[in-house]
Amino acid sequence: MNTAVRGGLKLVTGLALGACTAVVELVFVVLAGLILLPLRAWPRGHHTVLRPVHRIGRRFVAWERARLAAYQRTRLPPLYGAPGGDDRALRYIAARWPLGLLGGAVLGCLVLGLGYGVFLTFGWIVMEVRHPDDVMLSVIGGLLLLFLAVQGVLGVTMLERRLITHLLGPSPEEELRRRIDELFASRAGVVDAVHDERRRIERDLHDGVQQRLVALGMLLGRARRGDDPDRTSVLLRQAHEESHRALVDLREVAWRVYPAALDEAGLEAALSTVVDRSEIPVLLGYHVMCPPPKAVAAVAYFVVAEAVTNTVKHANATKIVVMIGEERGDRLYVTVEDDGQGGAVPEGGGLTGLARRVAALDGTFEVRSPPGGPTKITVELPCV
Repeated sequence: MNTAVRGGLKLVTGLALGACTAVVELVFVVLAGLILLPLRAWPRGHHTVLRPVHRIGRRFVAWERARLAAYQRTRLPPLYGAPGGDDRALRYIAARWPLGLLGGAVLGCLVLGLGYGVFLTFGWIVMEVRHPDDVMLSVIGGLLLLFLAVQGVLGVTMLERRLITHLLGPSPEEELRRRIDELFASRAGVVDAVHDERRRIERDLHDGVQQRLVALGMLLGRARRGDDPDRTSVLLRQAHEESHRALVDLREVAWRVYPAALDEAGLEAALSTVVDRSEIPVLLGYHVMCPPPKAVAAVAYFVVAEAVTNTVKHANATKIVVMIGEERGDRLYVTVEDDGQGGAVPEGGGLTGLARRVAALDGTFEVRSPPGGPTKITVELPCV
C-alpha cells in the first residue's frame, strides 16, 4: 500500500512540474514562432536566430527527459548527435506543452474532487448541516470527480511516455541498427570472455594442480629409490599430503569452471558455497521468489564469485555484503559491496570478463569504487 501511495505521489509531482514547464514552453514556442516566421524570407538571419532557439530547445528537452526519468521511470537513449536531433527537439516542445497544461487541469480536478469529498464529509461531522441532501450530492460528485481525475493522471502519464518515445525515441531503423551493433559487440565480448576463461583455467592448472602433481611424482620417486624405511615412510606421508592438496586445487578449478550445486540445488545454494569458502565474512541476502533461468543464474553466480575473490585478494576488506533481488520476476538484481580500500579499475581483467558475461544477456554492469572505498558492483539481468 505504501509503495502504491509513493508511486502515485511521484506521478502527481511529475505532472505538477510538467504543468509548470508547459507554461514556460508555451511562451517559448510563441516567441520563437513570432521571431522566426518573419525571417523565413531571409535565410541567413533565419539560421542565425535558429541556433539559439535550438540551444534553448535542447535545454527544455534535457529537463523533460530528467523529469520523466525521475518521476515516471521513462528513459530514452541520447538524442543529440542523431540526424535531425534539434528539429525533433523543437517538435517535441511544440507538441508537449498542450499535454502539460492538460496534466495541470487534471491535477486541478484531482484537488477539487479531493476537497469536495473530504471537506464536506468532515464538515458534516463538525458543522451544522441544514440541507443534508445537498451535502450528500456534493460528496458523491466530489468522489466521482476524484475518481475521474485519478484516471486522468494515469492517462496523461501514459500519453507523455508515448509522446516522448514517438518524437525523441529512435526510429525502427535506428533501433535495429543499434541492436545489431550491440549483438556484434556482445558476440565479440563472449568470444573474448571464453578465451580469457580458457587462459585462466590453463594458468590455474599449470600453476596449481600441475605443480602439485610434479611434487607428488618427485616424492614418490624418492620413496621408491630410498633404502631407509623411516625415510621412505616420511616421503610417503608427504606424498599423501601433497595428493590431498592437489585434490583441493583440482576441486577449486572445477568449482570456478562451473559449480555442480548450481544445477543440483539452485542459485542460492551455489552462492552459499561461495560464502562458506570465503576468507572474509560475507553477508548474503537472497530475495528471489521464482528461480531464474539457468543462464541468468550462472552469470549471477560468476559475478558474485569473481567479485568475492577479487575482494579477498586486493581490497583489504573486513566484510562483504551480497544482495540478490528481483522485480516482478522479469529482472534479477545483484549487488556486491565491500568496505575495502576501493580504487578498483572497471577495465581490469576480472571485471571486464564479468561485464562481457553480463552484456551477453543484455544486462547492465556498473562498478563504483572511489579511492578509499567502498567498492560496489551492481548488475541487472533480464530474466525473460
